[in-house]
Amino acid sequence: MMTQTKAFKAMLLREKDRTTTSANLETLTVDQLPEGDTLVQIDYSTLNFKDALAVTGNGKIVKTWPMVPGVDFSGTVVETTHPRLAIGQRVVLTGWSVGEKHWGGYSQYQRIRGDWLVPIPEGLDSRLAMMIGTAGFTAMLCVIALERSGVTPTSGAVLVTGAGGGVGSVAVTILSALGYSVSALTGDVGKHEYVLSLGAKECVDGPVWKDAPRPLEAQRWSAAIDTVGSNVLARVLAEMNYGGTVAACGLAGGPDLPTTVMPFILRGVRLLGVDSVMLPYAERLATWQRVSRDLPKAVLERIAARTVSLDEVRDAASDLLSGKLKGRVLVDVNK
Repeated sequence: MMTQTKAFKAMLLREKDRTTTSANLETLTVDQLPEGDTLVQIDYSTLNFKDALAVTGNGKIVKTWPMVPGVDFSGTVVETTHPRLAIGQRVVLTGWSVGEKHWGGYSQYQRIRGDWLVPIPEGLDSRLAMMIGTAGFTAMLCVIALERSGVTPTSGAVLVTGAGGGVGSVAVTILSALGYSVSALTGDVGKHEYVLSLGAKECVDGPVWKDAPRPLEAQRWSAAIDTVGSNVLARVLAEMNYGGTVAACGLAGGPDLPTTVMPFILRGVRLLGVDSVMLPYAERLATWQRVSRDLPKAVLERIAARTVSLDEVRDAASDLLSGKLKGRVLVDVNK
């Protein structure tokens, strides 16, 4: 058994007067961690959109206080009573409302339910697993959703919105590696060179994407992966080819959807919701195996080009929300 008084660093969010959030590094001991059947020594976490909202206090992400944020992490099992796990095993966690309802990855140790942990697939280590992280895992789920809908590389152009962000970057890379012709929407011409280097065939940014679309626009896309929502998703739906499919997984542009039923009833468009939080274990395992196989490892260094310490997370979170970042941000909790 690990010494329960061993001290380590963690970021703790605390609520002040129900109006503001403080985010500070604190020294904890293992006996202060929440209940769970497995203790993990964490190597890495990442910075996702939800994390940025939680750390800055800009969104109602945190459900219980105090909270250790970080919706994902990778590391090594140091204690466990779970029958599927072993001491010394490398594991990854995404979802399950960790970092929102349950203490998360911005900590050097975390106690968690073993049911939520997935063995890191062969071919990946802790760092690579978190370079993929929640964003890459979600991107793979979106690709799988399109495949199950019958979308193939011969179907035609596939649009990825928010292509310069975490989910979008990985989606562009995987689709391109699988032979799809990918068009990228970034909202920032400064990110065009980056997404083209990931395999996108073209960038389609322009002022029209800020406007509400007509119920139906000219047909352009066989399929799409949308991470933005709001007017952008409404335009994507209006521009889909007959029988096209959209996998929606994000709301960086807003949670609303100002559209009509016309794309669905006149063009047979399918809108698929993609959730990575409550996905059952068997599907998680299969998805991690897919992303390990289909995401080129060499490209990961371009996608996750920035690594920050726990002390640097707050500044990186502000940069993410202001649109200054591209790709993935790796959090080295031991840096």
